[in-house]
Amino acid sequence: MIALLKRVGASVLVLGVVLVLNFFLFRIMPGDPLTSIVDPRFSPEAKAQLAAQWGLDRPMSEQFAVYIREMLSFRFGLSMMTGAPVWDELKTRVPNTVALLLPALILSTALGLSLGVKAALARGSIVERVVLLSGAVSFSFPSFFVQLILLLCFGYVWQVFPLRGTTSIPPPEGPLAILDYVWHIAMPLFSLVIMGFGGLALYIRNLMVKSLGEDYVLMARARGLPHGRVVWNHAFRSILPPVLTIFLLSLPGVVSGAVITETVFSLNGAGRFLLEATNSHDYPAAGAAFFLLALLTVVCNLLADLCYVIVDPRVRREGSRG
Repeated sequence: MIALLKRVGASVLVLGVVLVLNFFLFRIMPGDPLTSIVDPRFSPEAKAQLAAQWGLDRPMSEQFAVYIREMLSFRFGLSMMTGAPVWDELKTRVPNTVALLLPALILSTALGLSLGVKAALARGSIVERVVLLSGAVSFSFPSFFVQLILLLCFGYVWQVFPLRGTTSIPPPEGPLAILDYVWHIAMPLFSLVIMGFGGLALYIRNLMVKSLGEDYVLMARARGLPHGRVVWNHAFRSILPPVLTIFLLSLPGVVSGAVITETVFSLNGAGRFLLEATNSHDYPAAGAAFFLLALLTVVCNLLADLCYVIVDPRVRREGSRG
């Protein structure tokens, strides 16, 4: 319990540092929100009025106090780009991001896990060589390069999928609206899956190869246990703690990767909103997006620690002795 409280305290400290850095880093970046969102033909009086409206004319300490209050209350203030509440802007975009990232994470994890186990069980075969080659290739290229190639081939040359957007213009009605949405999101989803499975497949293959050579696995085989039970109940179970840790720690990276994917495919998601907010010096929107990403990272780290204790009895015993 004491170790858990220490981890929670460290996580709260990390979030506090992120909040402070978010406030000051955006304000020391070159440029300012007024030059990004205001027409250059505006008079100095109009610019001063807008600065007062957004609170940019207040002392820095007062701006910081307002910023902390808005972040911790999850109101996040008003977006300087749209004038709407940041939370409302995120609510309209987060479903598109979740609809893209959640299936991509599940499919890439399932594919990487199954291929990694198959490669470990088929040492020296063509299956292992194919898995090793495909896994190495899948994460060797930058994500935007692969996505641009997919757009060129399947969006422009053969026109199998749309080039941009989450819906057609004008959008269809009824059941066709769901099919149209799936049609638009299929290619971004496919790109994330083919780029996400390779590293996990190689990692699981290496862990399984080591686990299959352990004495307890050889003893289970000598006892005549079924092959599937030996593989999944003995070998795979022993590598479950690091696999769960890698899975949970990959979540923040997948979410941050949505910035590139949604920008390349022009999807109306939270990642693209983050990029537009950063480029426009939209302090409330960018600060909210980075704060939520940091919160997700901290929560995933805590969950990884908790899952490690649950699935690995050795950690529980060491914690009890401690």
